[in-house]
Amino acid sequence: MDLKIVLLGPPGSGKGTQTERLVAEFGFTKISTGDLLREAVRNGTELGVKAK
Repeated sequence: MDLKIVLLGPPGSGKGTQTERLVAEFGFTKISTGDLLREAVRNGTELGVKAK
């Protein structure tokens, strides 16, 4: 069974801190929607244009 965890909260609530702890302690893979959108904007993809 694959475990999926979603951390939600406003800026400064500790999502990134908790994510790094989970990655370090359990070896989880981090997927950040913000990172994905920034990369899409940087690469000028269709999604990036819409996100911008």
